[in-house]
Amino acid sequence: MISMMKQECESRISRLQSVMKEQSINAFLVTQNIDIYYFTGSMQTGYLFIPQSEEPVFFVKRSVARAIEEACVPVLPLGSFRQFAETLAAQFPSVWPLSSAEGSIAPAVIATEYDVLPVQQYERLQAVLPANVTWTDGSLLLRELRMVKSPWEVERIMTAARAAHHAMEQAAAYVRPGMMELELIAHIEYAFRMQGHIGMIRMRGYNQELVTGMVASGEAGAEPTYFDGPAGGRGLTPASPQGSSRKVIAVNEPILVDIGCCIDGYVIDQTRTIVIGKLDDELQQAYEASEAILRAAEERLKPGIVCETLYADALQMARNYGLSDHFMGFGADQVRFLGHGIGMEIDEWPVLARGFKQPLQAGMVIAIEPKFTFPGRGVVGIEDTYLITETGYKRLTTAPGGLTSIPAPQ
Repeated sequence: MISMMKQECESRISRLQSVMKEQSINAFLVTQNIDIYYFTGSMQTGYLFIPQSEEPVFFVKRSVARAIEEACVPVLPLGSFRQFAETLAAQFPSVWPLSSAEGSIAPAVIATEYDVLPVQQYERLQAVLPANVTWTDGSLLLRELRMVKSPWEVERIMTAARAAHHAMEQAAAYVRPGMMELELIAHIEYAFRMQGHIGMIRMRGYNQELVTGMVASGEAGAEPTYFDGPAGGRGLTPASPQGSSRKVIAVNEPILVDIGCCIDGYVIDQTRTIVIGKLDDELQQAYEASEAILRAAEERLKPGIVCETLYADALQMARNYGLSDHFMGFGADQVRFLGHGIGMEIDEWPVLARGFKQPLQAGMVIAIEPKFTFPGRGVVGIEDTYLITETGYKRLTTAPGGLTSIPAPQ
């Protein structure tokens, strides 16, 4: 495991350094936990400094001892933050000499993650590092680098997928009318945790949070909320206005089971729809439309297909079904995407949305989630996660598709 992780980190650093050379970036200062883990195999607090050509160093504030044990790159204590410039200059004289021949500090182009680095922390870095450093946004570079997964990463996503399959079986066997959504999601979370789920789903989006996903039944599933997805859920309180609630599950209403599982840091995303009894005709037709949209997207999943065209095709299909007002939310709360990349965060690139003109590449892992929202009645839909291969795709989610219908109690 450690040897394989070291190979992974070395490959990732090498790919990053190649792009840094192309873009004339002298060094990348990695600050965010997930990005640090991606390159080092450790998630201790500190900064990872990756020069264009030399070996990187992980400067750790806490815990140095654990970082030394875990990390696949050299680890040094961060020491005084006020002296961080001198620490870097001493460690990387070719990148950051203390002085040039004229006696002034030589400039350097330093990239960092503008999309997640807090302004206050960025200003602190600017204050302690030389004033003539040219800072540049490296978030696009990192997000594009992380879009393509290695076989090692895919194996971990597949492990999470097997856990999601098991959890879905547990949910279908356990659900009954009269129980709260909260009880069913707790049952799913227990099944996940016993299989190694870390207990959270990491997100990169600002102010976006997710734990395990949600169980949302009937009108509670269709309640709009801040979460950037087609179904938010009522949640327990305004302090957590998304996901499962204390609503009691009833017969003949859709039960959306939208769950994620994170094992070894890698996430799977899966949605299935359950009904105890029978959906009404409109909801049944909408569910069948979601399946048809997913199947149509699958037919086009292969390298070279431009991401935004998959979204455009799904929109057109929703119009053809007469359901465009309900597709991926309702009214002003509709979201404008069909799917998203997934890996160590659930909202990775690429996004199947307008403006994403990247062609699909082998190694990308994408969750596709056509859903339909009916205010006061519920949400129906399906979601699977796919690996893009050299010739097409491989579905990573293994839970059976189709609407799960459970006989209503007599």
